[in-house]
Amino acid sequence: MEWTQFQYFQVVAQLQHFTKAAETLNISQPALSRSIARLEEELGVPLFERQGRTVVLNGYGRIFLNRVNRAIQEVTLGQQEIQDLIDPSQGSVSLGFIHSQGSNLVPDLLGTFHKNFPGIRFMLYQNLTNQVIDQLETGDIDFCFCSQPLAHENVHWIQLFTEEIILIVPREHPLAQRKTVKLAELSEEPFIAYKKELSLGEITDRLFREAGITPKVTFEGEEIGTIMGLVAAKLGIALIPKVKAFDMSGLSQVHVSAPLCQRVIGMAWVEGRYLSPAAKRFKEFVMEHFLHEK
Repeated sequence: MEWTQFQYFQVVAQLQHFTKAAETLNISQPALSRSIARLEEELGVPLFERQGRTVVLNGYGRIFLNRVNRAIQEVTLGQQEIQDLIDPSQGSVSLGFIHSQGSNLVPDLLGTFHKNFPGIRFMLYQNLTNQVIDQLETGDIDFCFCSQPLAHENVHWIQLFTEEIILIVPREHPLAQRKTVKLAELSEEPFIAYKKELSLGEITDRLFREAGITPKVTFEGEEIGTIMGLVAAKLGIALIPKVKAFDMSGLSQVHVSAPLCQRVIGMAWVEGRYLSPAAKRFKEFVMEHFLHEK
């Protein structure tokens, strides 16, 4: 079998049409047909079923395509690894992060990093913690900034910094005049909460349990900006991470004295997975940046 046979087979399987595949591959249709026929002869089974002008994979073809895709992917990764070694100042890094880190952490870090390594590109993905962890496990991203995830095999997470979680209330609310408050005092207040499946939902639920109260939840949201908007509309009060970039118009911040209200933000990656020189440089940069801040 020849390498070109695998490439030809993959394109025909994707396009399901010999003429279109031949045009894409820039070869003649008879040459493509002969190549696929030789491949089928070597395997001892047909790979396609003809349906008029189109072709579709049969059961043997679907099995073989799965292996061919893996083989081509591995070779492509090998080529990329070599290219990275030839020119380590280039390359790209794919980075996921939770929504609240998109306003200051990510822009600040990437801005500083770019000054030192202007040739390295970034592909950015903003999502919820469980979703960026899923992207990490499937190999869609190299790293993610998120709160500590539940145990995931091979996912390594390190702490970078902590964020205070504060209470926000409308400016006209009686609590707006307070500097500090205990969560236990808020059992009768209407709360804007986070959905249970979110990491912030898990954190705030734990804080309420520690305070010994069951909050009166009037709305549930996913994004901090939405939560803040609902509080500004006087539909309840809420707990949010204290992030400088948030617009606090119409809101007042109150420090929670008990229990200790904070969340930890860290960086995660898959242990043992290949990292390009560009990705390794970014990882080292992040570690040094937060080590110097402590």
